[in-house]
Amino acid sequence: MQDGQWGVHYALEPGQTQYHELCHTRVWATLLEQEWQIRYQRMPEDDDQERWLQRVTDTLPDAELGVQRFVRPDDGCQLHYLPAMSSLATVIRPYQPLTIPAASECTIYVGTLLWMRIQAGSKGTHLMELPLADPSLTWVGRTTMEGELCYSAATFARLVLDAVPKRPWRAITPVRIINERPEPLLLERFNLPTPLLSLHRNEKGHLWTPGVTVICETDMNSARLRVDHDLIAAAGRCELVAPAREQTARGGLVRAYDRIFG
Repeated sequence: MQDGQWGVHYALEPGQTQYHELCHTRVWATLLEQEWQIRYQRMPEDDDQERWLQRVTDTLPDAELGVQRFVRPDDGCQLHYLPAMSSLATVIRPYQPLTIPAASECTIYVGTLLWMRIQAGSKGTHLMELPLADPSLTWVGRTTMEGELCYSAATFARLVLDAVPKRPWRAITPVRIINERPEPLLLERFNLPTPLLSLHRNEKGHLWTPGVTVICETDMNSARLRVDHDLIAAAGRCELVAPAREQTARGGLVRAYDRIFG
């Protein structure tokens, strides 16, 4: 088994299957004469994976696995995997709530689970994308009629960057929260606008997004959120690997966002 990588061109011969094991997911990509076949399966979540493992085999996957079939777009035998942020905003829930005192600020480092985009052929035709773990859904809004559907994820909301585990299937987002109120701010949940974040890879292979800044001036329902243009210096020298799914307004300011804190 070798380490898998984002953005690398792998090549298969007809009849071969590339097997991947990462996060809580197993993926099989098979090349046949006229089609590509993709299968995936979840692994137990108590397995603490650290590496992305892959290998190529001449053995076809188990016939009992569900399969998605794709007509070959061209004669190319290449496979290409790209990371992607989720298409919905993600409600981040610290395992232990964090209090930010009045007139204070902090930066928390959030590790966001990624999706895998699978491209094939000499033109890199998009076949499909899949989450690398089953995402949980939640509703964020004042009523059942007003709001939006989001993903939900628990986090340790670490304040020290070195304490954040580095995994190939997670992107690190620095979230700076500025509490300008005359009273403490209890951070129990936070709505991270993941579709607005691009993905960047540094020289160590770690994935980063631009930072997010949240300013809370009066009450929590009137907080302002801005997506930063640049990565923090601690990310090191990075290259863009995936653009944001959606573009922010000019200046990176997200609308007067009345659901940042849920």
